[in-house]
Amino acid sequence: MKRVCAYCRVSTEQDDQLNSLENQKRYFEEYISRNLEWEFCGLYVDEGISGTSVTKRTGFKQMVADAEARKFDLLLTKEISRFARNTLDSIFYTRKLKSLGVGVVFMNDNINTLEPDSELRLTIMSSIAQEESRKTSERVRWGQKRQMEKGVVFGDSVFGYHLNGGKLTVNQDEAKTLRLIFDLYLSGMGVTNVCKELENRGILTPRGNMR
Repeated sequence: MKRVCAYCRVSTEQDDQLNSLENQKRYFEEYISRNLEWEFCGLYVDEGISGTSVTKRTGFKQMVADAEARKFDLLLTKEISRFARNTLDSIFYTRKLKSLGVGVVFMNDNINTLEPDSELRLTIMSSIAQEESRKTSERVRWGQKRQMEKGVVFGDSVFGYHLNGGKLTVNQDEAKTLRLIFDLYLSGMGVTNVCKELENRGILTPRGNMR
């Protein structure tokens, strides 16, 4: 009986992506359970995490740790871009898993790392996935730049302002604190002394903390 698990990842926490993740999880569990020669050993999941690096992918890292502990024999994943969008990571981790006796099956790409020609095919497909990721990032940055040229602001709220729908409006309460900070700085106070003065006056940080 071969012990089989699966790895799933979505890159955002938007509802449609999370629905896709739930569908992936359900599909893999049912797919593995239908094979009488396989034993379902669980799912490893990363939500809202980019595939360009494994650094913040706790599910992926746990999967590798469990492979090192010999907890499963085969890993299924939807496609190479779900596993990694970095060619070096794809090759490094599939080699590592293979050295532990664990094969990786990329279902949509029809690649099984236990097959003789798998690494060549994986390298080609990983390079394509990496290039697609680069192009997507460029398109996003280009679109954001065009929006910023029109006055749209991205990111979290800026202290002293409300950010709503990409537009900034003055937060009158925080604006008073900002003006005070500038006045103190222009009077000759350094950053440390400005912080101390704000603390002495009981003025909290945007998160409601003392400095």
